[in-house]
Amino acid sequence: MKSTPAATTLTTCAYCGVGCGVSMQPQGDTFSASGIKTHPANLGRLCVKGSALGETLGLQGRLLQPEIDRQPVSWAQALDAVADRLRAIISEYGPQSVAFYGSGQLLTEDYYVANKLMKGFIGAGNMDTNSRLCMASAVVGYKRAFGADAVPCRYQDLEQADCVLLIGSNTAWAHPVVYQRLAQAKKDRPEMRIIVIDPRQTATCDIADMHLALRPGSDAALFCGVLNAMAECGRLDSDFLQLHTQGAAETLRAASEWTLARTAEFCGLAEEQLRDFYRLVGGSERLVTLYSMGINQSSSGVDKCNAIINLHLATGQIGREGCGPFSITGQPNAMGGREVGGLANQLACHMGFTPEDISRVGRFWGSDSVSQSAGLNAVDLFRAGEEGRIKAVWIMGTNPLVSLPDADRVRAGLARCPLVIVSDIMRDTDTTRAAHICLPALGWGEKNGTVTNSERCISRQRAFLPAPGEAKPDWWILSQVAQRLGFADAFAWQHPAEIFREHAALSGFENQGSRAFDISGLAQLSNAEWDGLQPIQWPVNASNPQGTARLFTDKRFYHPDGKARLIAVVPRLPLNAPSEAYPLVMNTGRVRDQWHTMTRTGKSARLMQHLSEPFCQFHPDDAPQIRTGDLLRVSSSHGWLLLRAQPDPLQPRGSVFVPMHWNSNFSQQARVDALIEAHVDPLSGQPESKHMPVSLRRWRAAWQAELFVRGENNVPPLTPYWSRITQPGVSHFTLADSSRPTDWLVWVNEQYPTAGLICQTADLGDDGFSLLAWCEGELQLAFYARRRAPAVDRQAVVAAFSAPPQTASQRLALLAGRAGGDKAPTGAIICSCFSVGEIPIADAVRQGCRSVQQLGDALKCGTNCGSCIPELKKIIAAQLSTLTAGEVK
Repeated sequence: MKSTPAATTLTTCAYCGVGCGVSMQPQGDTFSASGIKTHPANLGRLCVKGSALGETLGLQGRLLQPEIDRQPVSWAQALDAVADRLRAIISEYGPQSVAFYGSGQLLTEDYYVANKLMKGFIGAGNMDTNSRLCMASAVVGYKRAFGADAVPCRYQDLEQADCVLLIGSNTAWAHPVVYQRLAQAKKDRPEMRIIVIDPRQTATCDIADMHLALRPGSDAALFCGVLNAMAECGRLDSDFLQLHTQGAAETLRAASEWTLARTAEFCGLAEEQLRDFYRLVGGSERLVTLYSMGINQSSSGVDKCNAIINLHLATGQIGREGCGPFSITGQPNAMGGREVGGLANQLACHMGFTPEDISRVGRFWGSDSVSQSAGLNAVDLFRAGEEGRIKAVWIMGTNPLVSLPDADRVRAGLARCPLVIVSDIMRDTDTTRAAHICLPALGWGEKNGTVTNSERCISRQRAFLPAPGEAKPDWWILSQVAQRLGFADAFAWQHPAEIFREHAALSGFENQGSRAFDISGLAQLSNAEWDGLQPIQWPVNASNPQGTARLFTDKRFYHPDGKARLIAVVPRLPLNAPSEAYPLVMNTGRVRDQWHTMTRTGKSARLMQHLSEPFCQFHPDDAPQIRTGDLLRVSSSHGWLLLRAQPDPLQPRGSVFVPMHWNSNFSQQARVDALIEAHVDPLSGQPESKHMPVSLRRWRAAWQAELFVRGENNVPPLTPYWSRITQPGVSHFTLADSSRPTDWLVWVNEQYPTAGLICQTADLGDDGFSLLAWCEGELQLAFYARRRAPAVDRQAVVAAFSAPPQTASQRLALLAGRAGGDKAPTGAIICSCFSVGEIPIADAVRQGCRSVQQLGDALKCGTNCGSCIPELKKIIAAQLSTLTAGEVK
């Protein structure tokens, strides 16, 4: 890493849509991260991922020079090649043969330039984004109901509500700071009720007063049922419905079919529990529903969103403190992408492809080439590449060969595309391997611009690191290509603040309050004022110069008549139904300490400690032949995965859970989206990622092993199963194979030559083999093979590479995979902030710690970000249940 500046920098977190303010303080040649107490999103809190941001800034694996066909070239050569090849394709096949695919990792200024170039000057609507996979259904739901993509709430509403419904969101792991704010509000106001609606019993249930474990995919029926119940008990706001909405009669008539009995049967819930749920909702004057990917990632996601919004409109619980339907996004700038037109069905600044909007944007941009219609959304865009209709695609800051459904088909489609351009920070990803031209972009910490979080709050992302190698801002790269294509005057910016001002001016152009998104009050900011911009919620204009915390307080909406729309919803189950061949339903999602496809969080050894291998969680009765620690093959009609088995009685019968994060740099066969069929919502184009029929089968391993090799860049061994676990200065792999080597020493030497090294071995016969390889007293390699997954003290082995054991007994202990002397193993890491393992936590409970606070006092676990607190409570409960009166001290 290059030398770092001495000053502290205030910026915004790179991860989820909470949009936390982060202070980055230099510490030697790296940085430490802490929360900004004055930032409205997090008020000083950070989750473990945010706390570890400074550990992900290294340049290992970075793309630092432009490449054509994997060969380094100058920027001039690369930019000329991009422009020349795009021009030739457009000339031969027309503008509709070109597509851009962006990312919520782009800053708003980057997004704006990409959208302007594609839709305004190339003249095709084919600019879409990976946010299509995250919240496109929420966008359409809001637009149908309110006439605009306008999130009405703020985070404070969650703390001020009488009742909060969390649906389709494991908030504790996916949006930890929001969860921490909710947990604190519950502690401050015990009368608050929190209801978790999720087929799984997740960590979020730790603070719940009620958990509704509904049938997967039945969410819309639940909200139709509760709407009907509110009508039956006189809980509707008749005046609000009459004066401020349309569609109420038809919607309530459709909901009336969802009686208590029918809803309970459809959702797989007990009638008494459903009745209690209705009572809690009906008794709440202030209700917030927080929803996320579990709702949106559905073939009927838009209807689910509108079923939620219907409840709030019908009861008048919107536009006031502690109320509202609140969609929370998964990426740091998914909202910014929505604002500039990053979705293929948007033009710019929340304008669509009406003749009036096309004319307005064309006049503002000074272009006669503005696209006349919406473009291809993510799934269709890559399908068009496979079919030969898209001849050139430019992918920016995302990894679709891991994140898109039917990912292997996407790979095959890119292989047929004549021109694949990738702008990224990493050189070797699943997607860059498919590229003809790779362009090195700046990463978080190096970029300068703005992002918008889930509560419409615009924050500055400030650079605190110098540009590494030849990496450039995305807006600069796009502008240089645009100039070479002949559009120099429209893309002549010298600073990102100029782009922001143009974007802000367009948002207010011929607006007069007709469009929700309006930040024209920021269009005159100087560069210095833009640099110092404080977090602010839009709209920001002459009427709201200080921003707008909560929308619809005046009960006026953005449909032409000023009224909101209730939408009659007909609930239906997902299109993919289990079968005899594939009897279980696979749900995908996030884990606590990882982010997207791990290109950033995978760099942090601390973040790899908690859940270090890809896994499959299932109810033991669904696969009784598979035990904890086994490897299992998860198969669908589209492919298969090889994962670590995690039987869990809290997992609902008939459903399995697989994390979304692992890519082919971190595991041999764990790209979960390769299994998923590309069914999409017909209105939003968002794929169904939560409901894919699969089967489980134990994969019989003749041996399993853990391998540690000095150096962080070693290639994985040639085994059917491997998974990489990031460690400082060491390549660490878990391995398995279906056949046993005839000679272990020969096998290890074939993978990593040990000639000239001093080898210390332990042949355990049928039980396995261990090997340590030394050079001049320093450990070079450690290998532990067993019939089942070996129990190795990983921290002790990694430590031996930097501090070799000094005595014969310590080396013998290391050969057995243990620390020498009286140092006890830690077990699985529970608290990533302080690397506190399950074994010392359990010991502390047996020694008298009976609460999370007491564990924190003794071990520090749970005292920083708080993300591990639900697991600490589980360990306390499990230990106390096994202790007898005579064992308790």
